[in-house]
Amino acid sequence: MNTQPPASNQKTFACETCAVRLRAEASPKSFLARLWRWHTGWCPGWKAYQKHLATQTKP
Repeated sequence: MNTQPPASNQKTFACETCAVRLRAEASPKSFLARLWRWHTGWCPGWKAYQKHLATQTKP
């Protein structure tokens, strides 16, 4: 039995579709937005997502 997910060329990140991130971006002065910004300062997943985005924009 194979329990591994199918191989894909695209790496996916939970940050792309995170409901908390979307709500924080919709209301940047809210408490949730401040909490989100604090969270992104130390979150390894967010840092990996930002690194991935940076490599996508380079020609």
